[in-house]
Amino acid sequence: MKHTITLFLSLLLVSTISFAQKTIEASDILKDIKKGKSISYKNATIIGTLDFTYMEHALEKLPKKKKSSWWSNGNSSNQIKKIIDVNLSFINCTFKDDVLAYIPDEDSGYTFTADFEGKTIFKDCTFKRKAMFKYSLFDTDSDFSGTNFKDDSTFKYAKFDRNISFANTNFSEISTFKYAKFRRNVSFENSVFEDTATFKYTKFNNGVSFKNTNFEEDLNIKYMNVSGDFNITNMKVGYNIDSKYTKINGKDFNKYLIN
Repeated sequence: MKHTITLFLSLLLVSTISFAQKTIEASDILKDIKKGKSISYKNATIIGTLDFTYMEHALEKLPKKKKSSWWSNGNSSNQIKKIIDVNLSFINCTFKDDVLAYIPDEDSGYTFTADFEGKTIFKDCTFKRKAMFKYSLFDTDSDFSGTNFKDDSTFKYAKFDRNISFANTNFSEISTFKYAKFRRNVSFENSVFEDTATFKYTKFNNGVSFKNTNFEEDLNIKYMNVSGDFNITNMKVGYNIDSKYTKINGKDFNKYLIN
């Protein structure tokens, strides 16, 4: 009996340690990135704001007030960009707080953004709070497939230069890919957009798949431009589609209307 109790306590201790190892501080991840370490986590919960722009650190080196640029012939900018040059891999992870690659800081007048030069994987993850990737450049392969965006998300002005997937994703709140550019074929197959989805001015240079994608409310694809394969098999839209000036391989979207 004593042996059984000891064994039980040992297993409980191992289980507790294992659980503790799955909770990661965002600040620790940022420290490792700063040291040049690639990041790889699976089945982990990340707590704390994951600020890829390193805004607080950048502010220490910037003028306190926003600079006027009317005399500088447009050469100055209030956008401060951080380059993330290591590989990032998060598989089946939960982000309990904001994940930020875009911060418009009203106090300083600067806008902080982050570009990703290494592989960037957020596969089968859950973003409990905001996921902001506005203006981000994804220089190599990236993957957001199977991910659940519970709060606001934006990929406005984002550029994807290599392979990218948003297949099987779920967007609970308003999501926007306005002005985003995809150089290679991208899949949104089997994804669900519970709120308004915006692809206004989005450019797909090598095709896109919305096969089995469910847009439960409005879909804005005004001025969207697609070159290459355009798969909308079984795509569903709950309310209105704004397709004014949309071009699919040079033709009006009306030729591709859902039956």
